[in-house]
Amino acid sequence: MSRYRVAVNVEWTSKCNARCIMCPRDAIPNPRHMSRSTFEHILARINPSDVFRVVVAGYGEPTTHPEFEVFVDLVRGHSITFDLVSNGQMLDRTRLEHLDGVFGTLMISFSSIDPEVYRRVHANLDQQRVMANIELARKVLRRTQLAISLSPLPDCLRNLDRTVEWFRLRGIDVLTMSPTLYDRAGKLSTVSLASADLKAAIRRHGLHRQDLDFIPSVGEIFAQWRANRFNCIPRNTDVLISSHGDYMYCFNDINHGHALGNVTDKSLREVLEIREDTGPAGAICDNCNLRGRYGPSEMAGAALGFAKLQLGRTFRSASSD
Repeated sequence: MSRYRVAVNVEWTSKCNARCIMCPRDAIPNPRHMSRSTFEHILARINPSDVFRVVVAGYGEPTTHPEFEVFVDLVRGHSITFDLVSNGQMLDRTRLEHLDGVFGTLMISFSSIDPEVYRRVHANLDQQRVMANIELARKVLRRTQLAISLSPLPDCLRNLDRTVEWFRLRGIDVLTMSPTLYDRAGKLSTVSLASADLKAAIRRHGLHRQDLDFIPSVGEIFAQWRANRFNCIPRNTDVLISSHGDYMYCFNDINHGHALGNVTDKSLREVLEIREDTGPAGAICDNCNLRGRYGPSEMAGAALGFAKLQLGRTFRSASSD
């Protein structure tokens, strides 16, 4: 039996208060909030031998869940590190104080300091309210790290200097960006931005590469590579559990057409073994711009970047002792 760990992406809700241009909301069937019993099943299914990180995100906005505080309390004290992704609109002081120390990182998605660009990218959100909540999070959070996920869109990159400056002037230094413009379900099929350009922007501004956060260890990446018949690293390093409690074939399976089982009747390890024997999933893989993204040279580069990241963490930890 192959042994390796994965990241788990948990969708507390597939409903959202935003209509972001990069999110294929029209392709999501039956948006719903996750039930408390489903989340309790998930918590019982994840363990340190299979999972190194859980990200609460999915395709909805977690803070819109009517039992948000209850779900936060269910996470409290779990042996796995949980992180939370939010658009920031509903992160008032009460919520920030409640989640502080429960999550390792609170990551807030942000597109641009330019109001017109923000309004176009993060449609239906109030930029000034989000920015005020980010500043509040900087002051309130003591045990949870605040991070900003910057949108890798061409319009956002044009004002990236000003956006980065705004955050750093306020002491917010953990700024991240994906080195790939992820085209979810063809939503960004008309937008073109080379990965090399994004990597250059990440280096120029001293940003953190988000893909490195999904590497548990170099050895486990190669264990995943050996175990899976379909060697797609973005798929094999992550498992999305939908708001219905379904284990999805891939995060890009937005219309939930390829569920591998449900948390009520299958363990995560059973699902990983099922997935190892599957090949490409038709239209999901044919339309994905991440397929083939990590060949041998890219794998080596990611491994080197991960090693440097770990070395830096070790150095910072030793310096603070």
